[in-house]
Amino acid sequence: MRLTKFTDLGLRAVMRLAVAEHGGTLTTREVAEAMNVPYAHMAKAIARLQHLGVVEARRGRGGGLALTGPGRETSVGRLVRELEGQGEVVTCEGDTPCPLRGACRLRRALRDAQEAFYATLDPLTVADLVASPTGPVLVGLTGRRIE
Repeated sequence: MRLTKFTDLGLRAVMRLAVAEHGGTLTTREVAEAMNVPYAHMAKAIARLQHLGVVEARRGRGGGLALTGPGRETSVGRLVRELEGQGEVVTCEGDTPCPLRGACRLRRALRDAQEAFYATLDPLTVADLVASPTGPVLVGLTGRRIE
């Protein structure tokens, strides 16, 4: 299974926010630069993470982004499901529906494989993802400016 770029950005953002020093905040631009991705793409991922209650954004002086308590303990499987959406691995309907759709065993097998993929991620939390050696590397990222 392949994750969308959007899901990849969302996961990298929560990982970077999870290691913000002493519960400090970062801006969307700082997260984008650290992850070496365009600001506009990261802003969309951050907005979705806010909607999910994983990231909190505070405006004004001393504001910024922070991972919420529930965000730190959220299941990676749940987060990936939410960011990926409800789509299946294959699309049997559409403009040219598959002629096998009524009797196909592949669709069910792929759906089961997709669920097994998510189930493998379910026990992991965001906090687990940033345990050593990953956390110290994330803290050290400074990023390059990409516009």
